[in-house]
Amino acid sequence: MGTETGRTILRELVKQAHVFVEDNPPGIMQELGLGYEHLEAVNPRLVMTSITPFGQTGPYRDYKAYELNSFHAGGEGYLLPLHSYEPDREPVKAGSIVGDCACGLSSAVATLSAVYLAAATGMGQHIDVSKQDVLMSLVQNHVCTYANLEEVHSRIRRGFLLVLPMECKDGYIIITIVTNREWDSLKQVMGNPSWADDERFSSWVGRHLYGDDINPRVQEWVRQFTKQELFHKVQSYGVVAVPVATAEDLANSPQLKARGFFVEVEHQIAGRLRYPASAYDFSETPSTMGRAAPLLGQHNDSIYCERLGYSREDLVLLRESGVI
Repeated sequence: MGTETGRTILRELVKQAHVFVEDNPPGIMQELGLGYEHLEAVNPRLVMTSITPFGQTGPYRDYKAYELNSFHAGGEGYLLPLHSYEPDREPVKAGSIVGDCACGLSSAVATLSAVYLAAATGMGQHIDVSKQDVLMSLVQNHVCTYANLEEVHSRIRRGFLLVLPMECKDGYIIITIVTNREWDSLKQVMGNPSWADDERFSSWVGRHLYGDDINPRVQEWVRQFTKQELFHKVQSYGVVAVPVATAEDLANSPQLKARGFFVEVEHQIAGRLRYPASAYDFSETPSTMGRAAPLLGQHNDSIYCERLGYSREDLVLLRESGVI
């Protein structure tokens, strides 16, 4: 987009597009003559989605942020780690790039909603996505509590029942007990130890108030098993539990294998690789993965020549001039 030729090509592509997604800093697209008001004139049905750390408006609009910054700007990190044994420790970030994933999902839903409207009315629109807004919506409970009551939720630890992973022989497992039936089942699978009949533990409230008295005893019992042994054992009694899965666990999971989650795709450089497939199955239109991720410029011929009508000689000139 740094050259007039490049901007001309982009406008030609926009004429044929339903959706245009960009993540440039606010104002850049307008400076290039490629803001929504410019592209709308080319294609009135266009849905343009702009994703930035703080949105297109407001005093923070020009501030920069990576995923780590955006995550904490949304307020989630303040509450983490929940129920920590070290409530005074510094806030932590959720694992991996969950913040950017949440922003991508929200942007996709918003974009598809606008696409449906455009199909019904012929009217396109500009979608302004603020990563901070998206991530704040994930923790709306404590945000709304302060906004309405000026009460601040904290990470002060209480004796909640089984809120932390329990250590097995070879890893960790999460066990969750909510109902009295689940508590009775857990007691049964543990062999009905006498300590579990304490009257203090007979109700949901009591089990949470005295969770610090229960958790060490459950932990001592859990250490006897591998996480897979315990997973199958407690689930057979109707107790909610799941191992804390490693990448190796997931790659070899019989459940994911049965659902066909991983598919093999041939990549022209890397060879045959296993890729995660769709996270959901459609009964009438099953998803397929026909090809691997493209190399840079791999589809130039189909986009520029077949779709826009440029010749291969034109592509050579465009490459030499740095447009593509």
